[in-house]
Amino acid sequence: MVPDDWRVETLGELVSFISGGTPSKSRPEYWGGEIPWITAKDLKSFSIVDSIDKITAAACEDGTKVVPAGTILLLTRGMGLLKDIPLGVAARRVAFNQDVKGLTPRSDVIAEFLAHALKSQKSTIMRMVTLAGHGTGRLETESIAAVSVLVPPIQEQSAIVSLIGLADACVEKVERLLTLKRKLKCGLMQELLTGKRRNSRFSGGTWKSYRLGELFVERVERSRPDLVLLSITSDRGVVRREDMDRKDSSSEDKNPYKRIVPGDIGYNTMRMWQGVSALSYLEGIVSPAYTVCKPNGELIDGEFVAQLFKLPSVVQIFHRYSQGLVNDTLALKFPNFAKIRLTIPQLEEQRSISNVLSIVDQEIRLVEKRLDFLRVQKTALAAKLLSGQIRTRSQENSRVATDSFEPSGSDPHHSAYERRS
Repeated sequence: MVPDDWRVETLGELVSFISGGTPSKSRPEYWGGEIPWITAKDLKSFSIVDSIDKITAAACEDGTKVVPAGTILLLTRGMGLLKDIPLGVAARRVAFNQDVKGLTPRSDVIAEFLAHALKSQKSTIMRMVTLAGHGTGRLETESIAAVSVLVPPIQEQSAIVSLIGLADACVEKVERLLTLKRKLKCGLMQELLTGKRRNSRFSGGTWKSYRLGELFVERVERSRPDLVLLSITSDRGVVRREDMDRKDSSSEDKNPYKRIVPGDIGYNTMRMWQGVSALSYLEGIVSPAYTVCKPNGELIDGEFVAQLFKLPSVVQIFHRYSQGLVNDTLALKFPNFAKIRLTIPQLEEQRSISNVLSIVDQEIRLVEKRLDFLRVQKTALAAKLLSGQIRTRSQENSRVATDSFEPSGSDPHHSAYERRS
């Protein structure tokens, strides 16, 4: 039920629409100035502060429109509209191109509140997007202007913006923590997997060079349609195909599919040069597009080599040994994979290294789960605030609404590895 002191209005009643434009590319004096010129590439955050391209005052004097801070910028033409509704609020004076509309709110409507209200109606607005050819989405001004918006008194608009801002700040804090954890992992990989940093227990041991053909044999077992279908991903490892949010395009005849068992390394033959490989913890079958490698357990630890195969310098080697005319056709088949030579420590040191990196991976997964939870909670909170289900006039309601947004997590500068060292 709509609160008594809220009103329902259309977006067209709440804003004035402003069209953008592109200064002449043949006039160098129009480009490289200090004024942000916003395009679809710049609509990545809620607060629009800067842009990739900038224009000069001369471009503005020649007719390119500039809008003040507090203008909502909405993408109305572009491929990005097929999967999202990119929008933000200008935090400074900006210009924008013809694929973007500027929305200037009435004096009794706060721009940030209205932008949040539009974001909350993403599914409704996306149904208004039409195709303009070549996979380009188009959002007609007449359509978006007809969207209904619940508008509370301006004091409550301000309070809603503040509460959603607090939730956003908590999400951003955990995002920063996740970024730092991932950077820490990259740094540790570079040091541990190359021998630059070693546990004192192994300082006397030497690393030895092997061809991958000495460390692996190709598993080519087929005709096991009774086993579960698996996929190999770069970020989630080996997973059940049914657990992926993708259409199943596999062949009905599963006899050509390859068996993979726990402890095997599987990789995408056409994308190994991008690092798409993983250690399997599952038994099943994978597409013939994958290569399955069985490790020699006397020389190589599966956990260790799975981490090693993600090291950028090693991925570059995979790229060099892949064959094809262009990147889209590059393939690393097992005979070429087997020729690659890598230097590795003895098994005990391999296991020590993989143990450290797996601890950091566990920390990263915990932060990722926390971030997913906060994002869901923030979306739910925004929906209730923008619909009037939670009223900001009650301090108790406001406290309850934000209690779940205290992000937790260990200090990113004190990882489990550093605590154990």
